[in-house]
Amino acid sequence: MREQILYYAVKYKGEWKYIQKAIEANEPWEKIEYNGNFVTVLDKEYPEKLRKLQYAPWILFYEGNLALLDRKSAGIIGSRDASEKGVEMCRTLCRHLSNKYVVVSGLAKGIDSIAHQCSLNRGTIGVIGCGLDVIYPKQNEALYKTMRKNHLILSEYPKGVAPLAFHFPWRNRILAALSDVVIVVEAKKRSGSMLTVNEALALDIPVYCMPHAFGDAYGEGGNLLIAQGAGILSDITDIELI
Repeated sequence: MREQILYYAVKYKGEWKYIQKAIEANEPWEKIEYNGNFVTVLDKEYPEKLRKLQYAPWILFYEGNLALLDRKSAGIIGSRDASEKGVEMCRTLCRHLSNKYVVVSGLAKGIDSIAHQCSLNRGTIGVIGCGLDVIYPKQNEALYKTMRKNHLILSEYPKGVAPLAFHFPWRNRILAALSDVVIVVEAKKRSGSMLTVNEALALDIPVYCMPHAFGDAYGEGGNLLIAQGAGILSDITDIELI
């Protein structure tokens, strides 16, 4: 069955619903060679945190240290078009979190990249929306190289799969589920970060936000979440209490 899941994942380019249909129909399959590491939902190495998802990934392709999944983790999310203030806040956050948490983020530009870079001394996990051989964005090539060697990069998409737009909101469920806590550095009201928050809330994962000044568009999403009951990280003391 493990090899069967791999075959369907490669055939259907990691698309969850098509893999499910193939499994249910017991479509014909054959054993294939795959040049890369992977775990399926049937394997003992599969992350337990993901089993609670309604649409748990059938397979995870990975590069790096899978043991990082066993450690306490914090999902750090925010704008791709990060503000200078947001970058500063993210760096401060990671400096004070990295001694307790592995940092999980999406390896996108902006806040994601800063979160990973500032957590390389402790451990960081990247969840991406394309094949592991596809570096996206290109500006993160050096970061990818470091994380593949010493940290962990995960994807439900096999090699060769492009970073299609709909992959990113879909992968957010994995990012959220792998996190023991999710922290919003900065986010607009309509953003991928807010989608990740929704996934976290559905799983009863605590959500914290860093507050922004009145009228700051980058903080509208976080401020709204705070008004709705999310935790507030307003200073270093708050961060250290998580």
